[in-house]
Amino acid sequence: MNVLDGLQNIRERLVENDAETATLATVDLFIKRASLPEAKNATVNSQLQLVRMLMRTPDRTPTSASTTTLFAWKRSSRQAQQMRKRDARPKTQNRSKTKKYYKEQKEREKKASTGA
Repeated sequence: MNVLDGLQNIRERLVENDAETATLATVDLFIKRASLPEAKNATVNSQLQLVRMLMRTPDRTPTSASTTTLFAWKRSSRQAQQMRKRDARPKTQNRSKTKKYYKEQKEREKKASTGA
């Protein structure tokens, strides 16, 4: 994913969630940097990685609201990612049997062989 596209998506989502102006200013600063010709080919694995970078940057305004906004975005992204993975799994998975199941099976077989 292109860094500029990812940052723009993050900014749109922050605006939708009524983010603090300090947080938006930080993202705008990075969008400005990513718009430079030297950064045109920069790529990133995911938007979550970009949010982590934004949270660690020294340029970020050290307000608690800014950190809270980015952390909430990161958490919601991770939850959405986990839900997509869970939904992508086949519905008919073989589930492992518990120790209790095998213990009861052994007892049933023992009863059946003794005729009781």
